[in-house]
Amino acid sequence: MAGGHRLGHLLGHRLGHRLGRQFGWLWAAYGTSALGTWLAFGAFPLIAVQVLHAGPAEVAALSSVGAVVGAAVAVPLGPWVEVRRKRPVLIAMDLVRCAALLTIPAAFALGALTFLQLLLVSVVTAAADITFRAASGAYLKTLLPAGGLLAAGARLESTTWTTTIIGPPLGGAAIGLLGPVATVAADAVSYLLSALGIRATGGREPRPGRREATRLRARDLLDGWRYVLADATLRPLLFNTALFNGLVVAAQPLLAVLMLDQLGFAPWQYGLAFAAPSIGGLLGSRLARPLVTRLGQHQVLIASGALRVIWPIGLAFPGPGTGGLLLVIGVELGLIFCCGIFNPVHTTYRLERIPTERVTRTLTAWAVTTRATTALLTAVWGVLGSLLGPRTAIGLAGVLLLATPLLLPRPGHTPQHQPEPARGRP
Repeated sequence: MAGGHRLGHLLGHRLGHRLGRQFGWLWAAYGTSALGTWLAFGAFPLIAVQVLHAGPAEVAALSSVGAVVGAAVAVPLGPWVEVRRKRPVLIAMDLVRCAALLTIPAAFALGALTFLQLLLVSVVTAAADITFRAASGAYLKTLLPAGGLLAAGARLESTTWTTTIIGPPLGGAAIGLLGPVATVAADAVSYLLSALGIRATGGREPRPGRREATRLRARDLLDGWRYVLADATLRPLLFNTALFNGLVVAAQPLLAVLMLDQLGFAPWQYGLAFAAPSIGGLLGSRLARPLVTRLGQHQVLIASGALRVIWPIGLAFPGPGTGGLLLVIGVELGLIFCCGIFNPVHTTYRLERIPTERVTRTLTAWAVTTRATTALLTAVWGVLGSLLGPRTAIGLAGVLLLATPLLLPRPGHTPQHQPEPARGRP
């Protein structure tokens, strides 16, 4: 543990020196937990199938029900977090995820693991994840110097894609050697290390005013949605994000059926088709800031948001053999490259337009909406895949995605609130 602590200090110092030591620690913590998440990618379904002998319906429920219920649990946490210091909340959410995940290897060792426990852990981790992401957005606004949000977003995005490249192959090897329960334990440890890294950020975070805390009522649970839906810039961006993410994710299980069952690709080929294109996300995230400097934030948001939708329809056309595999890799590479540019610009664009005192509840509402939409569309496309076949259902998702750029903010729309400059470091 001490060695990991010294490594985190070194990474935090070197990686975050331009945005400050505090962001360096936050970045190192994010990278550690992201790597742990990708190491355990797919572990829950594998445990359900291999250890608990669950059927397809139970495996589907594990992903969809866990996400939806977890999102519902996170709703009241938004306004609760809003009136508290964000760094202790981030640490608490990391520790909650660590503790919840550790119950799985503990129960497995005792021979007491059940499907209900897996489902409950998925709910708890989903709720903690939404709360963590919402609080981290508010924390970044108090942590970074003016103009640092885009640079920070690009670094976090590049870290996401780097861990996406590294994590699944390492996790797959670990699952083959030690079993899926071991990768869940590794994921739990990564959250513990993340909590230590966030604690090491230090600094003095201002406490939200007591008067604001006493004004919170039950109606504030919906305040995040009211704020977004009343804003001519954020409203279309939320709809665009929810539909794009939902349609892309909904097509993934059908693509797995198409490639692994109907086209006869080996599991390692399927994994390669999604790991290799992640390099595009790394490249795109590195280009986001220079492109915004050269072309402007709104222009890059619109262009990358439109370009990313032209790729997914190609996933309906792969054939067997090397040509089909290369087609999937090429389509995923183009999609992920455009997303690598869009995501940090989108994150910055959104944070700049939300007042600091509303960030947590608004981002909570945003995350709940996108996750619930994704779960719903995944279920619908599962039915469509059964009725129409996976190739047709994938193509239908691709066609619908072509319309989503119409929901991006128009150049002529003036935000309800002007972009808010980021605060200096505490």
